[in-house]
Amino acid sequence: MPRVLPKSAVRPVLYRPREGADRSRLLELLASGDVREVHDLIDDQLVELVRCLRPGDSLTEDQLAAELDELCGSADRRYFGTWVWYPWSGRLVHVLPEPEFRRVRTDRNRDKITSVEQRKLLGRRIGVVGLSVGSSAALTCVMEGVGGSFRLADFDKLGLSNLNRLRAGVHDLGVPKTVLCARQMYEIDPYLDIELWSEGITEDSVEAFFGDAEHPLDLLIEECDTPWVKVAVREQARARRVPVLMDANDRGLLDVERFDEEPDRPLFHGRGGDLSARDVRGLDRAGAMAYLLQVCDESRLSPAMTDALGRIGRTLSSWPQLASGVMLGSALVTDAARRILLDRPVASGRYYVDLEELIGAAPALVGMGAVS
Repeated sequence: MPRVLPKSAVRPVLYRPREGADRSRLLELLASGDVREVHDLIDDQLVELVRCLRPGDSLTEDQLAAELDELCGSADRRYFGTWVWYPWSGRLVHVLPEPEFRRVRTDRNRDKITSVEQRKLLGRRIGVVGLSVGSSAALTCVMEGVGGSFRLADFDKLGLSNLNRLRAGVHDLGVPKTVLCARQMYEIDPYLDIELWSEGITEDSVEAFFGDAEHPLDLLIEECDTPWVKVAVREQARARRVPVLMDANDRGLLDVERFDEEPDRPLFHGRGGDLSARDVRGLDRAGAMAYLLQVCDESRLSPAMTDALGRIGRTLSSWPQLASGVMLGSALVTDAARRILLDRPVASGRYYVDLEELIGAAPALVGMGAVS
């Protein structure tokens, strides 16, 4: 089961002051001295809401004021919507109620994502295993409104060497990666539902991570480094018909396994052979590395990665990963997740968006002509 962390470490507190009890608690918080910053731009958000609802209307100031009054009714605007308390930063933020908040926050997605599609996406649950590369994918999904519920799994804490590819600061060193990722997600959308698995995936927890019949995962993003976990989560995903996405962070490789459509599909497109998670767990270090290379198709690795593999443990501490590659991968994963969750055609397979091949080796272009 997931490790229990203090709620104040990972989850904001929502106050809806139209309710008497919440109003009293909010006033107590304000009087406590714990609040470092108060952000109350509810009027600006209400104006944005009106613009979203009436994009073709050119309203006078009086008309706009009347629209705002109609939205809020007789409520004092100080008590309209939700006050969100972020204990880890000491910030108290006033935001719109959930439906209106999400309507405005995702308005610029339209109509690349329609309103109907956006509501469907926000009703889906996504699991993310591995929160170095995976944290960027989770954050991009949240920004785009792909998923309203998440399960995050990683046993590690943020280290200084992670800052070449994770969105974080030096003040976050030592924070569990699950906590760091969840905080950032909640700061984008306080209405999310996020479960943390800060012990990572274990033999005892892998089944529970996928949920029960009432709260199943709809999609899995797998970005961990541990070979047997990569196999174990796919075994569960295949048994439960959950699609799996993986960004390999090399040559823009996006891996898609549609177990929801192909429940008998071999793991890793057959590249993993017949080894089970139990078999892979028993491999020694050299065997595990050989298995990873087999799964990732060593012959198609970038020259830089191929060179690095022979130097890991001698002149390199681990395999290289760049922020630009991580950000590219998060975009590819989010795009594929959106398509799958909206029932658009996405076939199983390996897809490469290799920027070195597409840009690095291409002739420079000026205007419409190539410069030789």
